[in-house]
Amino acid sequence: MTDVPAYGAEWSAGLRRADDAELDGWLALAHAACDEADALARAAFRRDLRISTKPDRTFVTETDTAIERAIRTRIADAHPDHGLVGEEYGTEAGDAATRWYIDPIDGTHNFIRGVPLFGTLLAVERDGELQAGVLSAPALDERWWAHRGGGSWARNRGEAPRRIHVSGVTALADSQILYGSGRDIVDSGRAPGFDRLLRDVWRERGFGDFWGYALLAEGAAEAMVETDLSPWDAAAPMVLVEEAGGRATDLEGRRRIDTRTFLTTNGHLHDTVLRRLVTSEEA
Repeated sequence: MTDVPAYGAEWSAGLRRADDAELDGWLALAHAACDEADALARAAFRRDLRISTKPDRTFVTETDTAIERAIRTRIADAHPDHGLVGEEYGTEAGDAATRWYIDPIDGTHNFIRGVPLFGTLLAVERDGELQAGVLSAPALDERWWAHRGGGSWARNRGEAPRRIHVSGVTALADSQILYGSGRDIVDSGRAPGFDRLLRDVWRERGFGDFWGYALLAEGAAEAMVETDLSPWDAAAPMVLVEEAGGRATDLEGRRRIDTRTFLTTNGHLHDTVLRRLVTSEEA
């Protein structure tokens, strides 16, 4: 296992690759794109949906594709030199210095089944380092965002933004652990200590997709783990969690979003949770 880097808000601020004007502009663009995405998602939620199956046997709705098209158009109009990496339409200008990660509806299965835990995720990367991200959950009327050096923030619709921070819990026995699909984690073979870990924590819940990362960043949980996700699933959560003072790695301890595994924690418990997940040891 590789060495895990430092963490915390001050460390995260040191990862800035853009000035204030650029960061503020990118966030403003992301918020505007999410406003449009929210409206499209609300209009279709709990309505008759046109659903198709992708080659990987996952579902996609016409709303997923409509949202991603709208977001791509906004970004291309504002920044024609930026690259795009999206779930539904792939990669454009993949070698650009600045790239956007787009997940039009994270939690598509929830969206299809009428469960309000779904949202649009946007993140922007400069020279290989994620700089800003927005997570917007229209059915919950909640949104979370962050940029390097600016902290992590959340708001309910109509309320003032509030700055959020990870928890200060340091004991595994006092922690709440979140995860996506427990069955997928076990079947992946990449977290052999998962079941045993859950037996030793205070509480565990399967709050999957973006919401688990938002709860972690708000201090409502101490860890969130997934083993089957794509870069656009992890990009915005990484910025949010790190700016909130937490840590984010894959299950080999690397700060990467492209290895299908992702662990975010409040930082204090990262080494312990990571070791327990990958070794299946008792303590």
